[in-house]
Amino acid sequence: MALPKAPVKPGQGPAHTQIEVALEHAIERRRLAPGDRLPAERVLAQRFGVSRMTLRQALGELERQGLLIRNKGRYGGTFVAERKLELAGTSALSDQLRELGLAAGARVLSALERAAKPHERGLGKSVYAIERVRLANGEPVALERGAYSFDLYPGLIDEPLDGSLYELIRARYDDVPVRAEERLEPALAQPNDAEALGVTAGAPVMLVERTAYAANGRPVEISRDVFRGDRVRIVWESEIG
Repeated sequence: MALPKAPVKPGQGPAHTQIEVALEHAIERRRLAPGDRLPAERVLAQRFGVSRMTLRQALGELERQGLLIRNKGRYGGTFVAERKLELAGTSALSDQLRELGLAAGARVLSALERAAKPHERGLGKSVYAIERVRLANGEPVALERGAYSFDLYPGLIDEPLDGSLYELIRARYDDVPVRAEERLEPALAQPNDAEALGVTAGAPVMLVERTAYAANGRPVEISRDVFRGDRVRIVWESEIG
């Protein structure tokens, strides 16, 4: 770990901004690596020549940006966060993770056939309900609860479910997902979700409601997923004008 050495300089902008920039550059250049624990606030404040209030302002902003994690308690402190995964939507997660150079996987929590709930009736009378923890390099990044058409995908849950379900569907069935509607909203992790994702209850998460459609317009998947807010960022482009 190599911390910036230069103290805050007068006339170079607000003190907290100078600290933010110095620490951000150290993280980008890998002088501060994910998991590194920063010195105590008192030590850092002395190093930068500022008050602890000014230092906390800088650390708080870096935490909001997802660059630092601050934990309380006996084993607490300020740590360099893992860089967030930038995804173009949340569909085809395995494909996107591989494009980022990460190993995509899943841990199956349950897989069963059941009657469709009212909001799932477009899938048919029965569905396959599959609950999985999605993994990136073995680390949980999302909790996926999906319902899939029983009529269109007979025998789906008899297949290996620890990889990409879309790849499995494309390889075995005719009505493959070709587009998806996704609704995203921020939330706090509920206890059961937090345990599955390896985060604390109340940690920021992103809820994603997704309906995927086949080429003929029929819905083939309805899911409600929970993504870790500290590990995932959704990025998209919009046309202007």
